[in-house]
Parts: sequence; structure tokens; C-alpha cells
Amino acid sequence: MTEPMRIIVVGAGGLGGYFGGRLAQGGADVTFVARGAHLRALQAEGLRIESGLGDLHLPDVPATEDPAGLPPADLVMIAVKLHDTEAACRLAAPVVGPGTAVVSFQNGVRKDAILRAAFGPGRVFGGVGYIGAAIARPGVIAHVGTMQRLVFGEFDASRSDRTQAFLAACTAGGIDAELTEAIELRQWEKLVFLVGLSGATTTMRSTLGPVRENPASRAFLLQLMQEVVAVGRARGVPLPADYAQGRLAFVDGLPAEMNSSMHEDLKRGRRLELPFLAGDVVRMGQEAGVPTPANEAVCAILAVHAEGA
Repeated sequence: MTEPMRIIVVGAGGLGGYFGGRLAQGGADVTFVARGAHLRALQAEGLRIESGLGDLHLPDVPATEDPAGLPPADLVMIAVKLHDTEAACRLAAPVVGPGTAVVSFQNGVRKDAILRAAFGPGRVFGGVGYIGAAIARPGVIAHVGTMQRLVFGEFDASRSDRTQAFLAACTAGGIDAELTEAIELRQWEKLVFLVGLSGATTTMRSTLGPVRENPASRAFLLQLMQEVVAVGRARGVPLPADYAQGRLAFVDGLPAEMNSSMHEDLKRGRRLELPFLAGDVVRMGQEAGVPTPANEAVCAILAVHAEGA
């Protein structure tokens, strides 16, 4: 009998908590790295997921603040906020053994360079996560809508044993998962959507519905996404020239109450992932000679909130 995949999830918030919980439901050996009241609730009462796809209660989940002392993992999943990535790598280092793979389902396109610097390029494969989820209260993850998708793959386009094993673990847990041979393109595809969603909802202090229904805010949302496409294409990423228009049609099919994690962070006075989203688009645009005025506006409007309250 094959041993269950041993997975350590660093960051048990909306994304890490949801997908880690579903992986555990499917039989994977999952340990969560968390902190504060959320950690204490996980240790005392387990993990609960509230979802339109079916609620889940895992009464006994391994959870710790520091994984040092645990045996090496088959896979370490990094799911913290982007500004905590380097700290998460230091925390995970003791459980990254000779056969351990590392994947990030965080936002943006800068994250994998941080992981490669910490663990070496051979340990890292790329990932993209799609979900609307957050910690509703300690120990409880609320999933908004029905979208819950993981896309991942090796940067050399190979179908490795480790990515195929992870695909099997995802499928067993009911996760909508895809193993891709074009992970860099898929990361940029998400960046287009995410920069638009986060920039528009956060600057306008609104959920998605009103943003897409108002002609002026809808045009701004489209411009944010068009700028990401232009920057990506200038960097050699094979995004179609009209990709942003297609993403706008995709946005029209999402729940009106959908929000971005950055807007939620703003409301709670937390640090924003702004430097890794609109900020990176502006930086890469400057490097490539591509103007990004809408994303520059997002950076300016949110600058006073970027470090939190």
C-alpha cells in the first residue's frame, strides 16, 4: 500500500486552510503551520471548512507554530501573504529534505524566485491557486462561491513523479486540479485577473458586483488588466493581445459578492500585497518600457495604506 503524501502547509489562511483541508480529506498526511488564535483553535477543535461544495470538519489536524523537529515532508506548500514569504521559507527549512518539493500558490509572479533562492531551483515547481476563501473565525475557513482550483507544473514542462503524485492527492480530495506544461504562462494569466480584481476592489472599497456594473469602474478594471497583458507580452510571455477582454467576460460570471484578499486586508488594517501585484506590474513595465498609468494610480491611491494601520 502506498504511503500517503506527507504535506506541510505553511500558512493556514483561506487558501492554505481550504486546500490543505481538502487534501487531508482525500487521505494526505497534512500538517498546518499557523499562529495565534487560529492555531489554538486548530489544535483544540480541528479545522472546519464552510463551503457551498460541502462543509468539512477535521476534528484532529496536526498544527504547529514551528515545524522544526518534524520529519522531512514530501511537499511543502507555501500559502502565506507575499510579504511573509522569506520568513515562511526560514520556518520551513528544517522539513525540506533531499526529496522534498516546494510549491507556492501565493499571488504574483515574484514568489518562485524567493523560493529558488531559499531552497535551490531543483526543489521548486510552480503553482497557481484560484479560490475566494478567508478565515471566518479561528479554526474556520469560509469558501465564497464554488471556484476552487489549483494549477501547477514543472518549469521545464516535464511531467515529474512529484507533480503527478500531487495531482493524485488533489483529485482524491475533490480539488479541481490541473497539471500543466506551461506554468509560467498560467501564472501570468492569473496575474492579469488578480491585478485587476485587487486593484479595482481595493481602491474603490467595493465587492466585484458594483465595480463591473459601473461603466467607469468597469473601464478602469479592464485597463488594469490590459496593462498586465502588455507588460507580460513585452517580457516574452505568450499572452494573446486581447486576453484582458476575455478576462472581463470571465469576471461577469463570478459572484457579485466576490472580493479580493487585498481589499479584505485593507478593511482590517493589515499590510497589503500591493508591492507584489500592481507594484510589480509598474516595476516590470518600467524595465520593459511599457506604460502602466492605471496600476501607477492604484499604487498611489493605496500607498498610505500599504504597510497597514
